[in-house]
Amino acid sequence: MAREGDEEDVLHTRPLLETHNQVLLRRSASNATSQVAIVGSNVCPIESLDYELIEYDFFKQDWRSRDQSQIFQYISMKWMLCFLIGIFVGLVGFFNNLAVENVAGIKFVITSYMMLEHRYTMAFLVFMVCNFALILFSSIITTFLAPAAAGSGIPEVKAYLNGVDAPGILSKRTLFVKIIGSITAVSSSLNVGKAGPMVHTGACIAALIGQGGSKKYGLTCRWLRFFKNDRDRRDLITCGSAAGIAAAFRAPVGGVLFAFEEMASWSRGALLWRTFFTTAVVAIVLRALIDVCTRGECGLFGKGGLIMFDVTSENVAYHLSDVPAVLALGVIGGILGSFYNFLLQKVLRIYNLINEKGHAYKILLACSISIFTSCCLFLLPWLASCRPCPADASEECPTIGRSGNYKKFQCPPGHYNDLASLFFNTNDDAIRNLFSKNTDTEFHHMSILIFFVTCYFLGILSYGVVVPSGLFVPVIVTGAGYGRFVGMLMKSHSNLNLGLFAVLGSASLLGGSMRMTVSLCVILLELTNNLLLLPLMMLVLLVSKTVADTFNGNIYDLIMKLKGFPYLETHAEPYMRQLTVSDVVTGPLQVLNGIEKVSNIVHVLETTGHHGFPVLDKPPISDFSLLYGLILRSHLIVLLKKKAFLPTPVPTGIDAAKQFSADDFAKRGSGNSDKIEDIELTEEDMEMFVDLHPFTNASPYTVVETMSLAKALILFREVGLRHLLVVPKGPSISPVVGILTRHDFMPEHILGLHPSLVRSRWKRLRFQSCSVINIFRASQTNL
Repeated sequence: MAREGDEEDVLHTRPLLETHNQVLLRRSASNATSQVAIVGSNVCPIESLDYELIEYDFFKQDWRSRDQSQIFQYISMKWMLCFLIGIFVGLVGFFNNLAVENVAGIKFVITSYMMLEHRYTMAFLVFMVCNFALILFSSIITTFLAPAAAGSGIPEVKAYLNGVDAPGILSKRTLFVKIIGSITAVSSSLNVGKAGPMVHTGACIAALIGQGGSKKYGLTCRWLRFFKNDRDRRDLITCGSAAGIAAAFRAPVGGVLFAFEEMASWSRGALLWRTFFTTAVVAIVLRALIDVCTRGECGLFGKGGLIMFDVTSENVAYHLSDVPAVLALGVIGGILGSFYNFLLQKVLRIYNLINEKGHAYKILLACSISIFTSCCLFLLPWLASCRPCPADASEECPTIGRSGNYKKFQCPPGHYNDLASLFFNTNDDAIRNLFSKNTDTEFHHMSILIFFVTCYFLGILSYGVVVPSGLFVPVIVTGAGYGRFVGMLMKSHSNLNLGLFAVLGSASLLGGSMRMTVSLCVILLELTNNLLLLPLMMLVLLVSKTVADTFNGNIYDLIMKLKGFPYLETHAEPYMRQLTVSDVVTGPLQVLNGIEKVSNIVHVLETTGHHGFPVLDKPPISDFSLLYGLILRSHLIVLLKKKAFLPTPVPTGIDAAKQFSADDFAKRGSGNSDKIEDIELTEEDMEMFVDLHPFTNASPYTVVETMSLAKALILFREVGLRHLLVVPKGPSISPVVGILTRHDFMPEHILGLHPSLVRSRWKRLRFQSCSVINIFRASQTNL
């Protein structure tokens, strides 16, 4: 039924694995605990990232001391790191495609020769056991080595680029499992793709290259010390995510647009230029390696997945009479894409109820889906009738074992099984078969319908199991089947060939599910290598996205909400105009003096989870109480660890440069940071004092308490802040009212404090059933 989606949009849904007791505990708590979210398949605490440059005195001294050669070194290293990211991501992309084609190829060749000998039962058992073994291996290494590698990784990387730090998502272990697990999962014929994992892989490579080695193993690079901050790592990871798409689809321009349209929350001209340079390096690497595949040396099966799809002739023509068919394709694609998102949400909730029972259940779920998929792929082609080989076939017919449009399967000599030609191939080759030009008579309409329906639901069931898996390729191959089928139905009303309908079908389903326009358009154009498709591609993407937006959000945003990531949206809700920042800040506020006693600092760090503290100067240091700045928790721990103490609370003007180096305050790229519990202090130390002035950001961003919450959100998001100080409008006892953090802008926190404003949210027309609406209150937290 049609209704306005107020209730659905009231609050973000809580993390799926959160228990009822956790909900009650967190509802009663102030906004001062750590947020938890689903990372991979585990519930983990998360923090925010410091994308703002912390300009404290020691930082300024360090930068002033750098000469021209060091500045040149910093700039040149940016370009060198982008070059290395492009090289490594390109090599990994080629290796992934080669491995999938060969691992899957061995399986298909063995099965096909058994079919040729009429050993159908044994062929089915071999096919199923191979798939089972591959998915078992992938799920085991993902579950026990790197749970953060599960899924596509795009929601996690997108949240990271928005300022959300989730543990383990960019570690070396995650990178290893992402590569190996993705190869085995895709090779197992599970309906998952490698594009999403390649985005995550590119981000991991970028993070590890910029990290500069490991202090633990003595592998560090002094030249990379300038990049040990969240801001530069964010830029590198943006380049890495763009390189991942470029490597997955051989679409360098599409990769750049994908990174800036879907992934990055902040962009600037210099970053755009470096991202383009990175994807250009990827394209060159792949171009240098693709010649191996064109000579047929990529292995036992296919062309290595690194292919462009010929879908139309060079003189393709379309007319105004073809527009209604394209519009219909876009409308139906938008409906199917939004329904795809809706079903996937429900399946992910069910899967997480299973996954929370333990590791054995996660692995069992993945293996069960593998067995079901194997049964569908092997048994459904028996429903298709054998078709005689065309007399003008451009390739061998029938095909036995290797890739091709004419799979023999169970058919007699001179005939082929068109449905097996789609199911008994890798997804890349199935897409090629559907996109190919001059193939209008090769597939029966019932075979295409069975293929589309099967891929549609297998794609939903396969995503969410504990293996690295992507959504891009399954949606493309499903959309290609849908487009082919619509083209068959409308053949008498359009002059477009069915290969072109398949391309437009993929575009419509992608637009309906992922809601991207510019980047998807360019990616598909680079895949098909035909700019003549541009007007039709733009039209179908715009229509499908517009239709789908009336039902729900894009798939990656929905997954982020299900996982519990506190993602800051680009728009401000109407009720934020009705509130001031003082209406949402929560207490108690913890402040420190400019010269603070060690015991007080330790007490504050042990009793709170805050990561930023206002620093005040009070008499006799100043004439009256005033706000000096903001100091980070990590900097306080460094001061305690180094024992930079004073015997009396009197500023002595100690030169900080003699006691500390820039590396002491550099943020680690991965691994656990120092904790207050790990620092050993004597009773004598506890009576000492610390001068916080040289290490305090004396120019933090501040807003007056009467500023509207909407205006503060724009400032917070656009600058990439972690803390935003609220100061009083006029004379006050305290020079600071509170601190705004990411979670103070979350709808669950705001509407929890002001439930009467629920009806002031943006109202969007939704077509859904009232019975499926569930409202959860997420955590009130403070990062």
